[in-house]
Amino acid sequence: MTLLEGSVGVEDLVLLEPLEQEPLLRNLQLRYEKKEIYTYIGNVLISVNPYQQLPIYGLEFIAKYRDYTFYELKPHIYALANVAYQSLRDRDRDQCILITGESGSGKTEASKLVMSYVAAVCGKGEQVNAVKEQLLQSNPVLEAFGNAKTIRNNNSSRFGKYMDIEFDFKGSPLGGVITNYLLEKSRVVKQLEGERNFHIFYQLLAGADAHLLKALKLERDTSGYTYLNQKVSRVDGMDDTSNFKAVQSAMAVIGFSEEEIHQVLEVTALVLKLGNVELADEFQANGISASGIRDGRGIQEIGEMMGLKSEELEKALCSRTMKTAKEKVVTALNVIQAQYARDALAKNIYSRLFNWIVNRINESIKVGTGEKKKVMGVLDIYGFEILEDNSFEQFVINYCNEKLQQVFIEMTLKEEQEEYEREGIPWTKVDYFDNGIICNLIEHNQRGILAMLDEECLRPGVVSDTTFLAKLNQLFSKHNHYESKVTQNAQRHYDHTMGLSSFRICHYAGKVTYNVNSFIDKNNDLLFRDLSEAMWKARHPLLRSLFPEGDPKQTSLKRPPTAGAQFKNSVAILMKNLYSKNPNYIRCIKPNEHQQQGQFSSELVAIQTRYLGLLENVRVRRAGYAYRQRYGPFLERYRLLSRSTWPRWNGEDREGVEKVVEELSLSSEELAFGKTKIFIRSPKTLFFLEEQRRLRLQQLATLIQKTYRGWRCRAHYQLMRKSQIVISAWFRGSRQKKQYGKIKASVLLIQAFVRGWKARKDYRKYFRSGAALTLSNFIYNSITQKFLLGLKDNLPSTNVLDSTWPAAPYRCFHAANQELRQLFYRWKCKKFRDRLSPKQVEILREKLCASELFKGKKASYPQRSGAVGPRICLSDKYPGDAAAGRGPRSENH
Repeated sequence: MTLLEGSVGVEDLVLLEPLEQEPLLRNLQLRYEKKEIYTYIGNVLISVNPYQQLPIYGLEFIAKYRDYTFYELKPHIYALANVAYQSLRDRDRDQCILITGESGSGKTEASKLVMSYVAAVCGKGEQVNAVKEQLLQSNPVLEAFGNAKTIRNNNSSRFGKYMDIEFDFKGSPLGGVITNYLLEKSRVVKQLEGERNFHIFYQLLAGADAHLLKALKLERDTSGYTYLNQKVSRVDGMDDTSNFKAVQSAMAVIGFSEEEIHQVLEVTALVLKLGNVELADEFQANGISASGIRDGRGIQEIGEMMGLKSEELEKALCSRTMKTAKEKVVTALNVIQAQYARDALAKNIYSRLFNWIVNRINESIKVGTGEKKKVMGVLDIYGFEILEDNSFEQFVINYCNEKLQQVFIEMTLKEEQEEYEREGIPWTKVDYFDNGIICNLIEHNQRGILAMLDEECLRPGVVSDTTFLAKLNQLFSKHNHYESKVTQNAQRHYDHTMGLSSFRICHYAGKVTYNVNSFIDKNNDLLFRDLSEAMWKARHPLLRSLFPEGDPKQTSLKRPPTAGAQFKNSVAILMKNLYSKNPNYIRCIKPNEHQQQGQFSSELVAIQTRYLGLLENVRVRRAGYAYRQRYGPFLERYRLLSRSTWPRWNGEDREGVEKVVEELSLSSEELAFGKTKIFIRSPKTLFFLEEQRRLRLQQLATLIQKTYRGWRCRAHYQLMRKSQIVISAWFRGSRQKKQYGKIKASVLLIQAFVRGWKARKDYRKYFRSGAALTLSNFIYNSITQKFLLGLKDNLPSTNVLDSTWPAAPYRCFHAANQELRQLFYRWKCKKFRDRLSPKQVEILREKLCASELFKGKKASYPQRSGAVGPRICLSDKYPGDAAAGRGPRSENH
């Protein structure tokens, strides 16, 4: 494996040192706290449930992992799915992905991620996309009918599921087959405190519209149903309403018709309503206790939905018919027996409905028999369970996990041995714990626990759980992996934790104590023939099809197989299937009991690592050589450690690897050279290689830094030198330009003086006497002409009150300008008087006289300009002269 720089802890536990429980737990905890939830054991993936959405999924990461080999990137479920899919597509090897772990460890999510990855990387096309969509949509349907909230997990799978996805030669999905194992149907009638029934009941009540509820004769309130836990009706983070719509949509995508969906919901409603049937004590005429229905309304509604008379249903629930070859005997059931019959009917209806749904999905996704197929199996099954009170369900679950552990050990050793043989490496036998003895203890055909249980169920006479336990004590009294109170007493070993009705098996994962109470009943799993026949008589098509044995024409007196025998046969078929495929393992771990993100309980994880046999897995992987790698990638990683192979190697990869190993002086006992791979026995040797590589990288980094700094300094110097040359050139050029400008100006000045001197010299030759006076007169006349012409164009208005006048441009014209001003004003006054009548002239003279009389004598009379206008107009005086007291200059005006 490539050890990535910056990795958290050890990414592959095969390289863990020392190989003990505590370092393993510390490594898992360190990686979990850094949100690294995946770890390898060789090609086995360990997944620790983060209880939160991490940004490590989606199309970006799918594209990333599909382009790299298994060990090139961080551990990830996509890497394992990619290896399985590429091996199936490119090497024609059927694959199987085994996902195990206890409830709440993330098995269901892991199976979804595997399927979503395969769906994303396989072929495209309308038909292919339709098949992929059907395969993916089977998950929400099976989760609704097969999952429930438990104390440990809000979405716990209460059944085992094995899905074979079938591909064509190109690697495009064609369809699939789903096999389900051991649905926990006892949950239908009873749940532990803090748990719920199956999701579909709550989804139906929350998500169905009022019309549908009325048609199903249901009420929305969950508290009205005996089979539903009244204290826990909702789950945090789960929307039953939207999930119900999603389930209906998924069923439609898979291919369920609207009629089929409605019939499935009707049967589901029937199960709910059966729980509300109350039974009362009655007595026959002979005094024998019997039972009857307390409220006839409920049984009548159920009969209407089934298409069955309520009297027939009541008779089937409250009595039992015993048939022999010659006669038929009807026996009344007491209340307890009738309640057992009612619950057995509800459990059987739901269990058979679930099987029908699985078969209906298989019909939609099945592949034609004529096509050649490649197969990838995905197994999502319950993990090893040790509860406070372990019963028949835990017994068969742990038996299945024993078989899976046996498959894992055998397949892992087989894979190791095959790889050694392919590479030409001598194989040495590996010592490991073979749990075959425990499997035989349980499944042996004549002397196994399941065989004894079946024998006890079938034999005549008084049969009970106690007689079954007594038979086990007698048969396995000296078995090393079995013990009970009786066997302990015989060996004078006293254990207060062992009950009188219990036995203990030493499983590979630890000792488990089982309570034998109800073993016989749960193994028999009987449904009275009266109930089967009543269901067959029902006119409801789906319900009728679930009970084919109720057909009188097919009546058989042969006893049906027991639950244990059926499960044993199913496990045998599953094992055969797994042995025919190349296995890939995902071990799921639950970090804490509270489903809280970031919490890591070492005690809980230690128990699970023991259940999953992780240390045993590592020991098997490390039995021979802990690490192996192809020559090419190994040389690419470590060639820098040898002068012969660095920086370039042109020979064969194996020769280059031998050169590297030779220069490092590694012990020959630590190494083995295969045909295509190098094998390293101890992780210490690999860590030594990594340490040498790290030191060498530091040296190379220092060399690169030194070279870079030298180059940067040289480049900086050259740039500064070039800049200095440019600046100097520009400076010298500027200085020369300035100096040239000064010289040019001086030359021009000198030239001007010389030219002036020469012009004056030439002019003196032709100079005449009196020329200066002539020139000055000419100039004076020119400016006088210009002044007068300018005054002509800028004369003021002819209004006598307007005293404005243009100023003289030169001082020499000042006197002339004043004279012209006075002449212009007198001319204006004359023009004004010429326009007046004699009467107007007389009025003006009177005003002028009044002005002279009152001047300076009346405060309200103007002191200066009271009658200036009339005086001026009549006196012919310029305003300036009038103000100074000067008289007119000419009487002729």
